[in-house]
Amino acid sequence: MTDVQTSRTAHRDRAHGGGPDLLGIYLNDHLMGATAGVERVRRLARTARGTDLGAALEPVAAELAEDRAALLAIMRDLDVPVRRHKVVAGWAAEKAGLLKTNGRLVRRSPLSTVLELEVLRTAVEGKAAGWQVLRRLAESDARLDAHRLDTLLERAARQRETLEEWRVRRAVEVFG
Repeated sequence: MTDVQTSRTAHRDRAHGGGPDLLGIYLNDHLMGATAGVERVRRLARTARGTDLGAALEPVAAELAEDRAALLAIMRDLDVPVRRHKVVAGWAAEKAGLLKTNGRLVRRSPLSTVLELEVLRTAVEGKAAGWQVLRRLAESDARLDAHRLDTLLERAARQRETLEEWRVRRAVEVFG
């Protein structure tokens, strides 16, 4: 980074009451969510394997894993260290989410799929919000690739559409 960029970044951080660590916290929180989301979508895709839902979720699962890798690369570009405890917390949160009651003790409830699709849709919304913040920062930070972030935002929009379509379908099947 040039002296001008360093000075501009330091000035921006002071002007906004933050510091480089706040961006690190923010990105690590998104990494925690991405870790949980990847685990959840992979599990749901495995559960639905051989069905139309499974076929729709497999590419979403692959993309969410790619998005998590993109976040890690962006963090490297920004010299933001990965906080391992956040990654572990994301993994653990996803596992804890499996303990919720769903009206069945032994077998999987149809309600589980509806709720998991809702969680995933919300997770993609949160991820897109993070990409939007980074896209705005890319206007003044050369370490961020605006084109890459535009691509990630477009992909998040497609993922959101797929998850919403299947969420509504399953909800109508379960409740209708």
